[in-house]
Amino acid sequence: MIRRLQIIVLSVVTTMGMANWGCASEESALTPEVKLATTEFTFSNSGGEEILGIQTNVPLEVMSNDESWCTVTKASEESTKELQYTITIKANEAATARETKVTISGTGYTGEVAITQKAGEISMSGEDAISVARSLGLGWNLGNQMDANNGVISNETAWSNPVTTQDAFYKIAASGIKTVRIPVTWLGHIGAAPEYKIEAAWMNRVSEIVGYAEKAGVKAIINIFHDGGSSQHWLNIKDAATNATLNTQIKDQLKAMWTQIAEQFKDKGDFLIFEGLNEIHDGKWGWGANLTDGGKQYAVLNEWIQVFVNAVRATGGNNLNRYLSVPGYVTNPELTIKYLKLPTDIVANRLMVAVHFYAPTDYTLEDKFSEWGHTAASDKKDSYGDEADMREIFSKLKVKFVDNGIPVYIGEFGCVHRSTERAESFRKYYLEYLCKAAKTYGLAPFYWDNGSSKTGRECSGLLNHGTGDYLNNGKEIINLMIKGITNEETTYTLESIYNEAPR
Repeated sequence: MIRRLQIIVLSVVTTMGMANWGCASEESALTPEVKLATTEFTFSNSGGEEILGIQTNVPLEVMSNDESWCTVTKASEESTKELQYTITIKANEAATARETKVTISGTGYTGEVAITQKAGEISMSGEDAISVARSLGLGWNLGNQMDANNGVISNETAWSNPVTTQDAFYKIAASGIKTVRIPVTWLGHIGAAPEYKIEAAWMNRVSEIVGYAEKAGVKAIINIFHDGGSSQHWLNIKDAATNATLNTQIKDQLKAMWTQIAEQFKDKGDFLIFEGLNEIHDGKWGWGANLTDGGKQYAVLNEWIQVFVNAVRATGGNNLNRYLSVPGYVTNPELTIKYLKLPTDIVANRLMVAVHFYAPTDYTLEDKFSEWGHTAASDKKDSYGDEADMREIFSKLKVKFVDNGIPVYIGEFGCVHRSTERAESFRKYYLEYLCKAAKTYGLAPFYWDNGSSKTGRECSGLLNHGTGDYLNNGKEIINLMIKGITNEETTYTLESIYNEAPR
């Protein structure tokens, strides 16, 4: 349907200008008086038509800068001096938004109208667990960004990353990344009980970044991040496991928080996923009281997850059918397999399980070892966590969840940038092997990018969070990981990658 915009009428139009456009001497004597009804249009991914109204006292030429998907045709006769042009936009089937301009030129006048079209359909796809994971593609974390904090209040630039931008998300999408996980810490932006009102400015910034993802054509995941962690803040599972009153208070706050977050995004499509919690543990990373308390911490976490699901579904709208992601204890795969109790849900097939995988951490995160895998020198690699160990864990996740219709994604994995060519070759081998293993076992992998361009411990940046430009060999690494999860050639297997390991 064509929607006609109101034409802005000129307050002054010269008599000479209204008389005759056919006289060159009269045209050249005119002072151009041109007004556009609008200087920008935004189209949905399905395209359509809009009318551009122009008031003018000089002849004009109106042209599209991109005739492949944006065309301009005259919709009125020039003699009226109130011109109308139809702008026609074709459907956008790509997973990225696109922009162009319509230029207007005439005697002594130039102008332009900006045209923006939203990305193609970016909703979740697939009816089974493996196809849902496939639709997530290569995932990427906007790490150390909205989760950054000083222990009291979260701040986007607290850990040295620049403010992220729409342009960065366009480049993230252009790199081939399909889903962006946006960790969010809410510390310092939460009001007092019982409302636990989230500060509007912080909520709006989260919403703005989700909008960046939507406009760029990538899926997004948001969560509650460092509010839990080592039980240092309000999501304190260590004390909640032994204090029923505290546990009730935490559940009340969790319900209030997720109700507000869900309300903020209830109209967003299912390109947006909610992840209830992140790496909940008592400070010992899975080696603490959870091993000796008879399962109390595991039970509390399962209660919290149920509160999360109930709160989101109660808000209605698109949240009734939105994919919700639930983590196990400290998002450890084996503890998740053993102790996660999937929550009861009012809709079928809309739950996902999130785990993290950094094994072996002294290699991937700490840089205490420079090599990995069956070809690594024994004195340069860790004593566990080789290819067979990775395959075993991924296989267990598949049997427990994927084979039973529950999609699984590895919400965080990574391997820090190395300073030597040989060490970097093992890093690339690790990342390619992991992504191919994830594909083989029906899992979706999400790389942890903290924005650091250095080498060594905790230096895992691939893309600048402010500009989207590649850091170091980020393009090579991303292409390698995408190859691992998308290459369908029969000769490209885990075995073939294994056989090409660095020597």
